[in-house]
Parts: sequence; structure tokens; C-alpha cells
Amino acid sequence: MPAPRILPDPPGDTGRPARAGTRLRAATAVTALLGSLAAVALPAGTAQAADTTVTVDFATAGGAPGYGASGTLYGMSPDGSLPQEHFYKDIKWKFMRAGGAQLNSGGYGTSLAAYQTRWNSTLAQYNRTRTLGGTFVLLPHDLWGADSTTSQGWPGDNGDWTRFNDFLDQLIGDVQANNMTVQWDIWNEPDNRPFWGPSQTQYLEMWKRAHQKIRAAFPNAVVVGPSTYRSPAGTASSWWNTYLDYVKANNVEPDIYSWHTLPGDPVNDATAVRSKLAARSMTTSRSFQVNEYGNTNEQNPGRGGWYISRLERAGADGVRANWASAGNLHDFAANLLTRTGSQYLPLGEWFLYRYYGSQTGNIVKFTPGTGTDGFATKDNTAKNAKILLGSNGNTGNVTVNLDRLDTTSLVENGRVRAVVQRVPNNGGGAVTGPVTVSDQLLTVGGNSASVTVPWTNASDGYTVTLLPPSNTTVSTVAVAQHSGQCLDDTNLSTANGTQYQQYHCEGGYQQMFDFKPVAGKANTYTVVNQYSGKCLDVNNASTADGASVIQWTCTGGTNQQFVLRPVTALGNSKDYQLAAAHSGKCLDVSEISTAPGAKIHQWTCDSASELTNKRNQIWRLQGMG
Repeated sequence: MPAPRILPDPPGDTGRPARAGTRLRAATAVTALLGSLAAVALPAGTAQAADTTVTVDFATAGGAPGYGASGTLYGMSPDGSLPQEHFYKDIKWKFMRAGGAQLNSGGYGTSLAAYQTRWNSTLAQYNRTRTLGGTFVLLPHDLWGADSTTSQGWPGDNGDWTRFNDFLDQLIGDVQANNMTVQWDIWNEPDNRPFWGPSQTQYLEMWKRAHQKIRAAFPNAVVVGPSTYRSPAGTASSWWNTYLDYVKANNVEPDIYSWHTLPGDPVNDATAVRSKLAARSMTTSRSFQVNEYGNTNEQNPGRGGWYISRLERAGADGVRANWASAGNLHDFAANLLTRTGSQYLPLGEWFLYRYYGSQTGNIVKFTPGTGTDGFATKDNTAKNAKILLGSNGNTGNVTVNLDRLDTTSLVENGRVRAVVQRVPNNGGGAVTGPVTVSDQLLTVGGNSASVTVPWTNASDGYTVTLLPPSNTTVSTVAVAQHSGQCLDDTNLSTANGTQYQQYHCEGGYQQMFDFKPVAGKANTYTVVNQYSGKCLDVNNASTADGASVIQWTCTGGTNQQFVLRPVTALGNSKDYQLAAAHSGKCLDVSEISTAPGAKIHQWTCDSASELTNKRNQIWRLQGMG
């Protein structure tokens, strides 16, 4: 690994160098640093094949998952309106960390008017966060203007605290006036020169003043800090020692200890902080928050799964880093989404978070392997177990040992069903959904079984879902092969009679379908939308070409049964026609349209030669093994 690039010391600095990879969010600064970021921030060891084993012990169970790793630094439009709701709710999004960065050339340190622009956005994003059920982490440093794009002075320069005190009065008054409940993350990266220029001594005085004012105004306030750029287990160790001695001596300890992992290991860092607290007879049960994690080259499903797993193992909440600049900082859910025109599309890692959000029941013990970690749950009421897997740069066959399956509700006649899915990175491009790698019945012996995950690309993530063998449902998206768009519950409707459409593959549950086999009928399924819980249905059981394909309360009628007919025209084993059992006619995109919103109806099934040219009756079902 190349040596870190050392930034020059500004006047009055303590001499502790900032590390290469500093997140200068200004467009020019980001451009300048991209080369050094790529060189310095690689995970420990590039992808190397090494077969390994991980173990899930279902007998050792804890509490319910809290989804603490599902948070973002910015990523929401300045007015709080975008991205759309389901992109957040589907992943059980929990934290928003923001304070109006980059919306103009300064904050309060420049002028009250500049502050007001940033405050208005902060308030809008706070209101949206609360509507979505999330927790808002307020960033006073960005409201002051210290976002690395501005040049105002620092709090306490030349011993003058007047303007900073006025700023705190303004900010506290605005929070009170709007009845806000926030976490107060007093200052971002005080060990990193672009975000804090003066000495650590001046920072500590600033911290004390802010902490005391906040606590006086809000006795139950949750204060977060110090949010260092460098690891408390590594190069920031001495900085942390000084900080902890000071906050203890002055009774200004944060409620949540925080730091950044860019890159690093939350488990090692949490261990180091607990050790430092114990050495000072300070409370070791304080909450932890890794409030920026995931460097630019780490934001992919494989590494994202590893970070989620390590955050859960460390007992720390997490906020995903955001390396965008200018307007893009306030968009894309911190690089979980991309966009074509005005249409948002999920990246692979978004689907990894969606799986994380689907894990319910109880957390169970997971023993990691070489370069591989995971997060596992069992839900005996829902009769499933879910295992999320992440890679720290490793590839190879991963054997997943499944122990004490007798403590689950999954085993039937000595067998359990295991569905392995790959969450593709796709080179960082948009993804339509996970791809099923295998769907098999495992033999259980001695209350144990195992399944192999063929991990070929470290940037991909993997999941293993365990079900009882009697659960033969296949969950999938259906992608029209002439348009590349997904079968979609129009406008996320729950109403009977809603006609289905094709739409950009957004990854939401409105585009997820459970194919449930019909007893006694080969290759025949009822198709249930996961968002509405209603069945795909040919309106009024019509046999006519052009009859609408709608959703309706499931009745078991033959107009709600569809026969899967394999299609070989495109050379993909997951391609099918869906023929309505009552009419023999196929699910069809009207007028062979490629427009988003084109309606779905039934039509006479195309012949093999017609399918090759038209493809509006070919549906790729990615969940099918």
C-alpha cells in the first residue's frame, strides 16, 4: 500500500497529519483526491481465492434485529422530497446525518443568511426523516460552514468565542422552535484538517462550550462525538486518549461515542474504545456509532455485507459514507441508487440492505471465516432463517455450516430448503434484483447441514434463506425482455382491480412476486404481489385478447393461475412465458411498448419465431433456480 499523502500543517495545528483519502466534499477537492483515494483506501488485500467455512449456531439466539447499520450521510434532496419513500422503507432505513453542507458558500460563520439556507434544508430533511421513522443526526459543523468548501474562521479563533456562542444560541433556538428531537453530532472529523483547522486544545474548548449549552437547553439531549476520521484503534489513538481524559475531567462525555471507518474494522475499533474507557473507569456500556463507513471502492454488495456484519458484531450503529459533491451530495441515498433522467434505480448494494431489512425474529450466533463475515436470524413464527454474507476482499467456496437446526421451525422429514442468492455489483451499475444461484433441499444429520456458496467476485454479496421443504414458493421479479422493465403494481396500489404495468426496475416490494405452485398442476402457479398481498388476475376471467391483467383478492380461480412455459430464444434458463390457465393466453405488454407505465394484458401466445423478434411476452424470473 502506498504511503499516505500528508497534508501541510496549517498555522496553529498540533502537527497530527490528516490521512490521504480525506473527504473534501467540494467538487474540485474530490477530483483532486480521487487518485489518492483509490491508491490508499483499498481493503486489506485485494480479492484472493481462499475457500473458507462460516458457522451459524441457531441455538444461541439473542434479541430482535434493530437494523442499526442502515443509515446514510445526506443523500436526500435539499427539500427532503426525494428519493421516493419505498427506497427508504424497504431497507428499514434508520439514520439520516445532515446539516445543509455545500448548499451555498458558507454557514453561520459567514453570515446569518448563509446559515438560513442550510437550516431550511436541514429542517426539511429532518421532517422527512421523522415521517419515514428515522433518527436525525444533526451536524452543527455544517451549519457553521465547516464542510471543507468554505473559508470562514473557526470557533474560538484568537480566543474569541462570541460568534460561536451566538451560533449555538441561534441553532438551539431553531431546534426548540420546531420541536425537534435530534442527536447532536457536535463536530465532524476534528482530527482532519479540512474540517477542523486549529489545535486539539481549541477543539476541546469548543466541545465543552457546545456540550454545556446543548445540555442546558435540552437536559435529555443525545450528544454524539467525537466522530473522528481516523481509527481509535490506530493512528488516532493518542488523539482519543487526550479527548477521553478531557471529557471525563470536565464532565462533558458524549452519550454516543462515534468515529469513522474509511476503511477499517468496526469490531477492532469498538474493542479499542471500550478498552480506553475501562482504563479510565468510564462507563463501557455507552452506545457506539460508526457514523461514516465505506470508502468509495468499498461501496458494493460484498463489502457492504461485510460492514453490516461487523457493525452488528461490534454493537455499533452505522451511517453509510457519502463521497459525492455539489448537488449529488443531496441525492442518490448516499450512492445506494443511480438515476436515468428523473428515474431512480437501485444499485446492487441497495438490495443487500433490503435483505438486511427483511431479517426478522432473533439474531443468532455467526462465526466468521477467512475474509468473510455474516449476520444471521431465525424467525420461528414466520418459519424462515436468513443469512446475509459479506466479503472483506475474499473469494472462493464458502461452506456455511448450519448447526442446531432442531431449534428452528424449518426441518421436515430430515430436510431443509436452502435458497442461495447472489446480489450482483454489476460494475457499480443499476441492478434489477438478486439472482438465484441454487435452490435445493439439504439433508439434516445430527441437527446440522451445510450449503456451499460459490463466491467468484468479492464485490458481489450473497444471501442464504432457509425454509421448510413444504414451502415451495419462489420469490422473484419479472423483467420484460423487450424493454428491460419490471412487472409492477401500479402506483403501489392495494386496491382490487388495479391493472398491472411495466415500470423501471426500482427494486421495491411492489415489483416482488411470490410464485406459489398450484397442487396437482405441473408448472402452474398463483402469483402474489408482496406489496399488496393480492393475486395476479385476468379481469372477469375473460378469454379475449386484450383483457386486462389486474390484481385481486386471491380466490384460487383458474384466472389467477399461470403456467410457466420455458423460452429458449434468448439462451437464458430463467426466461418464461406466463400463460393464464383459464384462457391459455400469455401475459403481454400492450403494443410491444417500451414506455414506462405501459399496461399489461393477456394475448394469444407468440410462437417461438415471434418471441425472438418481439420479446414482450418473455419474462425473466431471476428468482427461479
